[in-house]
Amino acid sequence: QEISERFGFNVDPDAVIEDLPVGVQQRVEIIKALSRRAEVLVLDEPTAVLTPHETDELMEIMRQLRDEGTSIVFITHKLREVKAVSDRITVIRRGKVVGEADPSADQADLASLMVGRQVSLAQDKAEAAPGEVALEVTDLRVTDAAGTRTLDDVSFDVRHGEVLAIAGVQGNGQTELTEALLGLQENVHGSATLEGRELVGRSPKQVLDAGVGFVPEDRTHDALVADFSVAENLVLDQHDRAPYGSPVAMRLKVIKDNAETLIPEFDIRTESAASAVSTLSGGNQQKVVMARALNRELALLIASQPTRGVDVGSIEFLHRRILDERDKGTPVVIVSTELDEVTQLADRIAVMYRGQILGIVPGDEDRDVLGLMMAGYTVEAAREAVASGARTADSQLADEGEIA
Repeated sequence: QEISERFGFNVDPDAVIEDLPVGVQQRVEIIKALSRRAEVLVLDEPTAVLTPHETDELMEIMRQLRDEGTSIVFITHKLREVKAVSDRITVIRRGKVVGEADPSADQADLASLMVGRQVSLAQDKAEAAPGEVALEVTDLRVTDAAGTRTLDDVSFDVRHGEVLAIAGVQGNGQTELTEALLGLQENVHGSATLEGRELVGRSPKQVLDAGVGFVPEDRTHDALVADFSVAENLVLDQHDRAPYGSPVAMRLKVIKDNAETLIPEFDIRTESAASAVSTLSGGNQQKVVMARALNRELALLIASQPTRGVDVGSIEFLHRRILDERDKGTPVVIVSTELDEVTQLADRIAVMYRGQILGIVPGDEDRDVLGLMMAGYTVEAAREAVASGARTADSQLADEGEIA
């Protein structure tokens, strides 16, 4: 309690951890470290589950700790946060230190140092030309084994040729939403129709066979078989149908040829198509998952955290592929906790909070409005607060010309 009050953490020492918001849980982790009188504090991607405003609060705490004499190693791939809080920047690429920079360094220069080449941080996105409604979700509800409503009367639609981004802090119903659409949740009520065909009640295989490409948020547990080869993982959900096989046999040469095509196309860095997918880095495993989802005729693409664990250069490539799919007329649903990703890809943005959609806003909505909605504000309340001067650190940096 003393540490909590000293740094303004506002944590109830008698509260049960599982009942606390993820942002407060993050503060508890820091209090644990400080209670041991830590002189060096290592924070590894600490903002992954925080709202923009919680991130600002964490950065203020980091500054206080620094001023108190604590040394902090802050590990992150988010360039906005690097520029906002660091005193010195060290860039690591492929396990080696490749350079150091000052926080005043240009964001594009930092990205180039991270990747080893020039990259474009902003996609040249053509105006969307939405067609007819393809996916229509109505009053979708999910109840977990304990009887808790984890998805609460969610309704939205997605048109051909548009990207709908689902934004929100992790743990606010996004996982349950995508799993309900894929047939992975058991206690589901409501409706989700794709081109007029009901998805609720179908098995995952039936949904995938209907032309749904799916990128799950946890590639290790839900997207890959570690001991299978890269080639086998690239056809994991299509191995029993043409051209890759039949219910009784797989066509190994066709599967190998498919891998030999996709590996260079998606820059999957592997010794060979026969290598176990477990030997690949996390970023290259993600490329395998994305390649598999995009390598088919799609009726719908659902991608949850599509670039998690991927370097800046690969993010640029994967974002381009997603937008190309949109431009072909495919309806796309992106679930992401990264506001940069959301604003770069989305034509419309639905913000989720505690299992509900608080509102659907245009893709160019003010970042500060989105940040407040992620913290539970309605659209109207968030816009009023921003009009009254509510800001986040990265939007202030953008106004000052520090970041894109």
